[in-house]
Amino acid sequence: MLTYTQAVVIGALQGITELFPISSLGHSVLVPAWLGGSWSDLVTQGDSDTGTPYLAFVVGLHVATALALLVFYWRDWVDIVTGFLTTLRTRRIETSSQRLAWLVIIATVPVGVLGLLLEHPLRTLFAKPLAAGLFLTLNGVVLIAGEVLRRRNLPTLADYGRQFAASEARAAAIEKGYLVESAPEPQLASLNVKDGLLIGAAQTGALFAGISRSGMTMVGGLLRGLDHEDSAKFAFLLATPVILAAGVLKLPTLAGPQGDGILGQVLVGSIVAGGAAYLAVRFLERYFKTNSLLPFAIYSLAFGVASVVQFR
Repeated sequence: MLTYTQAVVIGALQGITELFPISSLGHSVLVPAWLGGSWSDLVTQGDSDTGTPYLAFVVGLHVATALALLVFYWRDWVDIVTGFLTTLRTRRIETSSQRLAWLVIIATVPVGVLGLLLEHPLRTLFAKPLAAGLFLTLNGVVLIAGEVLRRRNLPTLADYGRQFAASEARAAAIEKGYLVESAPEPQLASLNVKDGLLIGAAQTGALFAGISRSGMTMVGGLLRGLDHEDSAKFAFLLATPVILAAGVLKLPTLAGPQGDGILGQVLVGSIVAGGAAYLAVRFLERYFKTNSLLPFAIYSLAFGVASVVQFR
């Protein structure tokens, strides 16, 4: 049985780790296993072939996490939905909001298709402490690789010199009236269809317990030329419909045998998860303005290796 204390702890854990690039499902498996006793029983109880009540509870918390993201980015979602509806009417993509709307749709296709086909078997097969530890270690390796590759692609001094000369020439042309100054295009709007598909494909790694959805999406964004701030924002925008869909699809399961005796715990855990997710996205929005993925990579490696040693 899932207690209310466990529901609160797992709810907070889900809300934070879903957005931090350290894997929510991996932590939902590993933390109870490390605590042992009745906590460890949560991960193993039930029929793993049809899904356990604990996994149904964890995925059910996704609805609260997605709602927290919708609240935080509500202005962006209003622009995205409006832009999408406008493109259906005009059959043209003319603004950054309209372009972003279609990028979100395009990037959601890979994980949407694979999620429907493989989400259940992968979660039930690999949602074990040893597998989660191995994948969390891999998560750390991928985050480090993303940072290394990004730094290799950073502009050189010669590139900066050419950019400076071009900006000076542009400023002189504007001053003389030869060129009309326009507002800078948002960085996200510079992505193309190929970028959207590649970044979206990176999300599919989160089907394995221990691989972070936000981490993989951020690495994909960094490798396609985004900075950390825009990579994080795009990752959170992409995660919203996917997390919401996963939670909504799991709600009928909670209404069946897997939800017997835990509906109150699901409600309490969801409230905690929503609040934790909102605080987490507020923190990460500020954090990624000036910081990188490296601390999360080190943490994933340390906790992942320790878990592999513990549960081998």
